[in-house]
This record gives sequence, structure tokens and C-alpha cells, in this order.
Amino acid sequence: MAATTRTLATIGRSAQRGLTLIETCTALAVATVLVTAGVPSFKTTFERKTLQGLAAELAADLQLARSEAVSRQSGIRVTAQAGEGGSCVVAYTGPANGCRCGDAAAPVCEIDATALRYRFLPGSSSIAVSANVASLRFDPRLGTATPAGALTVASASGASVRHVVNMMGRVRSCSVGGGVAGYVAC
Repeated sequence: MAATTRTLATIGRSAQRGLTLIETCTALAVATVLVTAGVPSFKTTFERKTLQGLAAELAADLQLARSEAVSRQSGIRVTAQAGEGGSCVVAYTGPANGCRCGDAAAPVCEIDATALRYRFLPGSSSIAVSANVASLRFDPRLGTATPAGALTVASASGASVRHVVNMMGRVRSCSVGGGVAGYVAC
């Protein structure tokens, strides 16, 4: 019986493996400090990647609008504006001011206008889009743009990418102040 008691006592002592409450609290405190220190850096990185992705999509949308104008033999307009609850970019057929920002689902277009592409950026996001012209119109015969203008995608931290559309309809992209990787400085 004595051997059995010793064996159970030995098993009980060796089964007491793990962390104490103090060790667990210390590890949790260290992890909290590390995560808290990394959150601002993660937020900035996420914002930059979102900005770069949206800027690339917008450049592609401008090229698409130009090629669609030529292939459809119909003028295509691109407008960027602030609307209810955010900003948007819409490429459409029809007259000037034929489409405007709506909600996240769709733009608001007049009867004689048809939206081809629509990007909505909610006001709660850290990214916004703006333009220095009311709308750009790509000519159906030559693919030229009237008027020349620029669309800018900007983050809340101040980083921005500008897409300059010249009279020939070509798009040149640059980073305002050189703050966005992958773009030349404006």
C-alpha cells in the first residue's frame, strides 16, 4: 500500500505543470503592450495599401473610360465628387452632370445617362477622392480628354496620389510630395 501511495503522490506532483496566475498575468501584460504599440503602425500600413489599391483602380478606370469611348463611338464622362456620406468616382455616358454620387450601391443618373463604373468611398473611410474639374469627357473618335484635369486620391494622414489626364487622354500618375511608394513625386 505504501508503494501505491508514493506512486500517486509522485504522479500528483508531476501533473502540476503549467503557468501560475502571476506568470499568466505578466505574459498578458507584455502582449498587451506589444499589440498597443503595433496598432498605429498597422493602421498606417493598412491606410497606405488601401490608398495604393484605390489609386491603381482609378487609373485603370480612366484608361477603361478612354478605350470605351473609342470602342462604343460615344463620349464617356468621368466625374469625382463629394456626396452624401462620402465621395465617389463615376464613369458614364450622357450629358455633363448626368450622374452624381448616390449611396454605396449605385450612383444617381438622369434618364439619358448610364453609369459604366462606380466607386464609392464612405465618409467613415480614411480615403477620399476629388477632382479639379467638374467632369472629364473622353472623345469617341480620338480618345482625347476635354478638359484636361486631375483626380486625386488622398488619405487622412496626408498621403495622396494624383492622376493627371492630359488633352490627349493619357493618364500620368504621381504622388503628391512623394509620400506614396511606387509613384514619382509631383
